[in-house]
Amino acid sequence: MTEHTSRRTVPPFRADHVGSLLRPRNLLEARAEHAEGRIGDDDLRRIEDDAIRDVVRMQESVGLQSATDGEFRRSSWHMDFIYQLEGVSRAQDEMRVTFHNEQGDIEFTPAALRVDGKIGLGHTIFGEAFSFLRDTVTTATPKLTIPSPSMVHYRGGQASIDPEVYPDTEGFWADLSRAYAEQVRRISELGCTYLQLDDTSLAYLNDPKQRAMMDERGDNGDSIHLRYIRQLNAALADRPEGLRVTTHMCRGNFRSSWVAEGGYDFVAEELFNTLNVDGFFMEFDDARSGGFAPLRFVPKGKYVVLGLVTTKKGELEKKDDLKRRIDEASEYIPLEQLCLAPQCGFSSTFEGNDLTHDEQVAKLRLIVETAEEVWG
Repeated sequence: MTEHTSRRTVPPFRADHVGSLLRPRNLLEARAEHAEGRIGDDDLRRIEDDAIRDVVRMQESVGLQSATDGEFRRSSWHMDFIYQLEGVSRAQDEMRVTFHNEQGDIEFTPAALRVDGKIGLGHTIFGEAFSFLRDTVTTATPKLTIPSPSMVHYRGGQASIDPEVYPDTEGFWADLSRAYAEQVRRISELGCTYLQLDDTSLAYLNDPKQRAMMDERGDNGDSIHLRYIRQLNAALADRPEGLRVTTHMCRGNFRSSWVAEGGYDFVAEELFNTLNVDGFFMEFDDARSGGFAPLRFVPKGKYVVLGLVTTKKGELEKKDDLKRRIDEASEYIPLEQLCLAPQCGFSSTFEGNDLTHDEQVAKLRLIVETAEEVWG
């Protein structure tokens, strides 16, 4: 058996997925009832627990080597984490983000935040959620997904940080990386061996419009990705032995719609060579994501998980098309360093993308089958 056809025993796996999964109807109903005060915390948790047991069994039954809790306890992929950091509070602003899809545009007002205290980690965020997942899996490696430190800054930038708390930005970044490093240490102590840091900024910044937006608000659009990579590395500097870390980059995922476009060319060289992670989950499901040429910068020992299967619509990809695109990518990076996954989560927010549960399962099964045929 040649090396490139070997089954991987550590993450990222040949067939993998990003993290969030479609919420079942009864869970969505329970969340609505909980928000209205009609059921209590314990009732909601019991329904979440049952839904997570089911979704873990689904992931294992299709043959995935990693399993998440589908992010079923969250409203959104990132804010549920960020609001639990000390020093961060909810805020109101009028910022509107336009998401695009084939039918037109959707206006979305993303959750805002304010850094109004010293950033710290008071408790292990998602610690109980991870422990439940760890005790629920039987064959798969439990994977925890959290937003990267960049996401605390990208949303509002300097304007969202109280200058009386942090007159100097360096203090903010130092505290943020320290809090994340502590989170990484604690989650590892709970038995986590697979951590993913989700980071839309590193994909968004390939889009000139996004860089212009950074410039307008006083953050240097042409160099801010260097700061984000540096802070991510600081957060991971003392990561425990045995903890595998990946990052996922996408251009927006909300109800089957997207925000930014453009290939990875702008960030690629710096990103692949200096970000100290084991693997990169990358969106490549349509022309909006650009070509595979930036993968030529990936050094030996790092893996790219090709997001060739879209979560934005239910239509199932053809296996031969996926294999052809994996071949195209392998012109720039050895096949041994590639894996396969959906381009994003199926439900970055609780609303979910526009496809059915069965279509989601079919896509995950297709990824597993294709990976087995390509890598053995």
